[in-house]
Amino acid sequence: MFNEINEECGVFGIYNNDELEAAELTYYALYALQHRGQEACGMAINKDGIIKGHKAPGLVNEVFNPKVLEKLSHGKMAIGHCRYATCGQGMISNAQPLIINHLKGHMALAHNGNLTNAGELRKKLELEGAIFQSTSDTEVIAYTITKERLNSSSIEEAVAKTTDIIKGAYCLLVMSPQKLIAARDPYGIRPLSLGKLGQSYVVASETCALDSIGAVFIRDIEPGEILVIDEKGLRSIKKPRQEKCHLCVFEFIYFARPDSIIEGICVQTTRQKAGAFLAQEHPVEADIVIGVPDSGIDAALGYSMESKIPYGVGLLKNKYIGRTFIQGNQKQREKSVKIKLNPIISSVKDKRVVLVDDSIVRGTTSKRIIQLIRDAGAKEVHLRISAPPFKYPCYFGTDVDSQENLIAWHYNIQEIKDKLNVDSLGYLSIEDVKKVAENKGCEYCIGCFTGEYPMEVPKESQKHICEIPLSGYKLSDYEEMETDERL
Repeated sequence: MFNEINEECGVFGIYNNDELEAAELTYYALYALQHRGQEACGMAINKDGIIKGHKAPGLVNEVFNPKVLEKLSHGKMAIGHCRYATCGQGMISNAQPLIINHLKGHMALAHNGNLTNAGELRKKLELEGAIFQSTSDTEVIAYTITKERLNSSSIEEAVAKTTDIIKGAYCLLVMSPQKLIAARDPYGIRPLSLGKLGQSYVVASETCALDSIGAVFIRDIEPGEILVIDEKGLRSIKKPRQEKCHLCVFEFIYFARPDSIIEGICVQTTRQKAGAFLAQEHPVEADIVIGVPDSGIDAALGYSMESKIPYGVGLLKNKYIGRTFIQGNQKQREKSVKIKLNPIISSVKDKRVVLVDDSIVRGTTSKRIIQLIRDAGAKEVHLRISAPPFKYPCYFGTDVDSQENLIAWHYNIQEIKDKLNVDSLGYLSIEDVKKVAENKGCEYCIGCFTGEYPMEVPKESQKHICEIPLSGYKLSDYEEMETDERL
């Protein structure tokens, strides 16, 4: 944990107005979003107003075989989710979508993001009698929607009321017997795109999922917007906005796929731009520029083009390693880099190497990669990072919740350089990270670099709140929970 940045979740939904196989299209879309979550995935299908689903730990192609897809076929609507756990333990009950049966019907829910008031809401709901089956904040959202639905005339009204209650980062897909609803938080911290395939509407975390099924991108769903899709078509609910858009800048630096378009900007272009800025800020005499696969490659290309230092492939990634490589102890962690990455000796031997990566979190992975390059015969290694130093926790979905685990919080750049055993070290500046994806209509959340967030955040991490075990309490444990103000 904390050796590297981990991806967000990915969501996809389709309202089928054509003779399309919603389950099959959802499968392909989730495949395209696999980079956003490799822990578990799931799908919920609406067939004649009846919602059923399938979810399990594993990659998309592991969870959905032809037999499973056949059982989910012929649906009018579908929503899908691939999960990386940023809040909630890695258990099947936390996989999504959640399918909820309640007094006024049933629904399915998929969520990308992280709530900052999940613990507060969960405690309130539990005191009112709610019994939770999972440890994720998504179930908090589901309970809140069903509670508001009791006093609302429609499911979209209940979702709108819920967005006034929940705080933090969220992109929601809600499927009822008749409607598909999409909602994005008022700050737009996570991306959400609208597309069309024939007469059918589709919604996805990234445009690469739309491309994978042949859908045409229409637009980004706006921050604070709620979209309702039903047999009457598509309509938008927009509340008066006071907040500015603050998209997570790490969507461009690391999370999103290079071929995705977010807020009108190509992700690959932003990464190459970051590399060019790095070359301007931190020039060095070298023989070759190489990138750490995968997200460091485009930045390395940008550095090479700006510096005129030749680009080369110096590290080969084992694309078959998958999510199941378990790093249970220190020896396994040390071996993992060698299994995941291998240097190409002919590219780096006897050369001065510029090594470009997207970030340094704890520093252990970076140190091992650098040692691989040195062992392959590099004369010099100059590390360039296409983001500023990661100094503060993220409360909106990135899997870093403690400054204690951040190398840049404890050490200055010179000390980090010495610890990583590099000849020089350069980070992208705060000023230039704001420029990699310039958009007049959107600002960026850079709280993990500056400690300044677009909204109020908890005084401490809330992750322990949503990782309360589901069973095995001792009475003394429960009494301690009740009196702990952090809960």
